[in-house]
Amino acid sequence: MTNSGAPPPGATIVQYAAQSADGTQQFFVPGSQVVVQAATGDMPTYQIRAPTTALPQGVVMAASPGSLHSPQQLAEEATRKRELRLMKNREAAKECRRRKKEYVKCLESRVAVLEVQNKKLIEELETLKDICSPKTD
Repeated sequence: MTNSGAPPPGATIVQYAAQSADGTQQFFVPGSQVVVQAATGDMPTYQIRAPTTALPQGVVMAASPGSLHSPQQLAEEATRKRELRLMKNREAAKECRRRKKEYVKCLESRVAVLEVQNKKLIEELETLKDICSPKTD
């Protein structure tokens, strides 16, 4: 590979490339183009594309080497998320059943209190009837 000093026609010149402390590579490209990581492997590959959104010039697009995952990693992540969701759902269902039992116990105790109160009122009514009704002896 030789370098004649001038880029071939249609080539894009990277004005500045740097690696940040967290390992991501940043590329500054003139015009309205951005650098995107295209593939993973031993040696990352980058594509230069026109941006899909209207970004001002000079905005840095960064891609970390670990940001793209293999299908196996995506499947493991989906499985992990599903298991976490199921675990949270089990806990929520358990809490819901506990609250329902507590509510039913509260209702049962209220029924018992109201039954006792009703019985007392019936007895009081009978007593008042006896007092107020004329005796027919």
